[in-house]
Amino acid sequence: MSPLHFTFTAMFTLSLLGLTFYRTHLLSALLCLESIMLSLFLAFSLCALKFDSSAFSVAPMILLTFSACEASIGLALLVATVRTHGTDQLQNFNVLQC
Repeated sequence: MSPLHFTFTAMFTLSLLGLTFYRTHLLSALLCLESIMLSLFLAFSLCALKFDSSAFSVAPMILLTFSACEASIGLALLVATVRTHGTDQLQNFNVLQC
């Protein structure tokens, strides 16, 4: 395993573990999701550079677009939940209530 491959695997795994174990606040969960998307973007970008294929070079831009959309929706949900519940702690949310 090359050091670059190990770095991207470690970035993705640590972000996934952070999302799994440290879910006390919605903001920390959003930051873990953003770091997962950043590790995938870097891996796709370097893979496209390594293989030098023009067909694969669009994939990182599409992933970056979806990441920006996910971040904006996540921040909008964060603001909405803080306004309605007064806090961003995930344990205070009940999904079954409207």
